[in-house]
Amino acid sequence: MARIEPHTYAFLRDLAAHNDRDWFNDNKDRYTAARANVADFADELLTRLRRTDVISTEDGKRALFRIYRDVRFSKNKLPYKTNIAGSFTRDGLARRGGYYFTLSPERNSVGGGFYGIERDDLKRIREELGADAGAMREILGAKEFGRLYGNLRGEQLKTAPQGYPRDHPDIDLLRYKQFYATREFTEAEVLDPSFIDRAEETLLGLRPFFDYFSEVLTTDANGESLL
Repeated sequence: MARIEPHTYAFLRDLAAHNDRDWFNDNKDRYTAARANVADFADELLTRLRRTDVISTEDGKRALFRIYRDVRFSKNKLPYKTNIAGSFTRDGLARRGGYYFTLSPERNSVGGGFYGIERDDLKRIREELGADAGAMREILGAKEFGRLYGNLRGEQLKTAPQGYPRDHPDIDLLRYKQFYATREFTEAEVLDPSFIDRAEETLLGLRPFFDYFSEVLTTDANGESLL
């Protein structure tokens, strides 16, 4: 059973303290080992998700993001990220939403949702929520959702979106520009051999959330299929 090893956190902790190219090049073998460790973990997690979902991400290695930061337009010129993160993409227009995880000594989370939502998709989501947010509130209010994630997360507008009154009964949901849910873990929890099971449980818990958005984004306001 795949697990995250202590050497992965040791590398990330040292990288945060020595975030420069010379140190990184001198410790490239440690980086390679840490990345391979997380890739193996991601590969098993992907295999488990594929029992009930269709995912286009080929394998755990390809799920991982680059560790090199794009510093061209950033005031922070440190060359390397101090976490190892990755995502799994659901396959096909009928399956919306994406799975995500990040691991580091500072923060560990597993979850997913909808981050960079296209303008037309966000308009359709708000159209649905503005007409009837009951199904969405039922998902968010479910005991299991609260146990796993706590609350809905995502960037929000400071005021009402265009076309909706500020006193709309569902304005709290209409303000969202992103919709996602995550579960936080301590380093000790991640290093425990059972973490793969807890990560799987967390990602599987997103399915009602994903199914709701998938239905909304593949139908028009009258419920007619757009596919």
